Amino acid sequence: MCSIMGYCGGALTYSEFVSGLKQTASRGPDQARVITVNNAMLGFQRLSIMGLTEAGMQPFKRGSRYVVCNGELYGFRAMKRQLEDRGYHFESGSDCELLLPLYQEYGTDMFQMLDAEFAMVLYDAETGQLVAARDPIGIRPLYYGYIKGKEIIFASEAKNLVDLCETVLPFPPGHYYKDGQWVCYRDVSRVEQVCHDDLETACANIREKLVAGIEKRLDADAPVGFLLSGGLDSSLVCAVAARLSEKPIQTFAIGMDTDAIDLKYARQVADYLHAEHTEVIITREDVLEALPQVVALLGTYDITTIRASIGMYLVCKYIHEHTPLRVLLTGEISDELFGYKYTDFAPSPAAFQQEAEKRLRELHMYDVLRADRCISVNSLEARVPFGDLDFVQYVMSLDPALKVNTYGKGKYLLRHAFEGDWLPQDILMREKAAFSDAVGHSMVDDLKEYAQERYTDEEFQSKAAAYTFATPFTKESLLYRELFEEYYPGQAAMVAGFWMPNREWEGCDVDDPSARVLSNYGSSGQ
Repeated sequence: MCSIMGYCGGALTYSEFVSGLKQTASRGPDQARVITVNNAMLGFQRLSIMGLTEAGMQPFKRGSRYVVCNGELYGFRAMKRQLEDRGYHFESGSDCELLLPLYQEYGTDMFQMLDAEFAMVLYDAETGQLVAARDPIGIRPLYYGYIKGKEIIFASEAKNLVDLCETVLPFPPGHYYKDGQWVCYRDVSRVEQVCHDDLETACANIREKLVAGIEKRLDADAPVGFLLSGGLDSSLVCAVAARLSEKPIQTFAIGMDTDAIDLKYARQVADYLHAEHTEVIITREDVLEALPQVVALLGTYDITTIRASIGMYLVCKYIHEHTPLRVLLTGEISDELFGYKYTDFAPSPAAFQQEAEKRLRELHMYDVLRADRCISVNSLEARVPFGDLDFVQYVMSLDPALKVNTYGKGKYLLRHAFEGDWLPQDILMREKAAFSDAVGHSMVDDLKEYAQERYTDEEFQSKAAAYTFATPFTKESLLYRELFEEYYPGQAAMVAGFWMPNREWEGCDVDDPSARVLSNYGSSGQ
């Protein structure tokens, strides 16, 4: 990961800008640079992944234009050769150096051409224009606010801006900003035409497109590792990568010292794939000690995001401290496409599709946010193969009647797509626990118990009522909200609210986001 900031105006001093940028120094520990051009400032903190030499340092300049980008442009080498054929010369091996030539050639039309995870800010010194854009899913973070209510500023994280702006908001995924206007250049949740491929054709395409998405994300000039929970999604990423790699992949799993559910499954997958596998064991004390740090790095009060982030943060911390790895592949974004446990209760295929669209649009505030922050705060880069745009577009376009669980097995299309020798059959067909539960049921129980001890019933009622937006509804959610307000006072609207199953559906009117409370949870995770 890297960290970027961009601003054009006269109300912010250089020292204030630099101070804001430094709040995310861990995103880019290798080099840092701030430039001033006219009344604009661009800041960049680098984690070297592609083009590791000094020439790959940003901001990049070409003519009167400057750009900073936190991103990966997949397939950039072929695009680079095309630009070289048009007379462009490049100084580095960085993929992001292509952005200014692409803008020169195509203007803002370039954004819908990119196969990328990115957030960028571009300044044109000749026109005075500040342009910003974010990838269609929001895998790379970008936030904005207004200095003294009038001059817009962009940054990688809310913590860059919280001391500079009265209100901080997430930059909408799939949009660009130019001349004061927000333009949606791609909405991946929207299906233009339903695809009616039959089951076998759909599964063959799912396999082909996911393999391609994983393969392109193995391209890095820095070492790559894998988070492995033992569930379906991360296991598939590891299985494909192991088949594509010339040497054993490095995998990492985490679990509680008392009742870790997934460690044995992760070990089984790692053994099957002949991976170099590491287990990280944590305790109740580790969990409670990490909690304030996790809320601070996340910038959320959402219950399920915080629960799931504790294990992820601690395993990434271990990787940062004990290995030379710089890139981690993860299994996020599968559930939004193929379904959660609760989407088994969808009253119709149309309702299933509407829920998938909603989850995809809001991903940048939940699971994608979790993966980015837990990994980047430990000076690592997250890559998310299930977020490959071609893959996402195809799965979203499939007839929802094919995707709903009429098979007696959730996410059946994904499982069936990889039947064979990719994974052990019992892993491929295993009903996985939610990550926070899989780290160990005791972890969530410990957090609830800790919150229960913090407040009397009367204190909970009084303190929760003080928050009119996303009002806490359990003592655990109040604990997280109070921690959030310490670091991001008054910024609760950055998040749409609490991630919860669709309470309008029969069987889903629950008071906890964990799948454990659903009637169809059964033996999941065991």
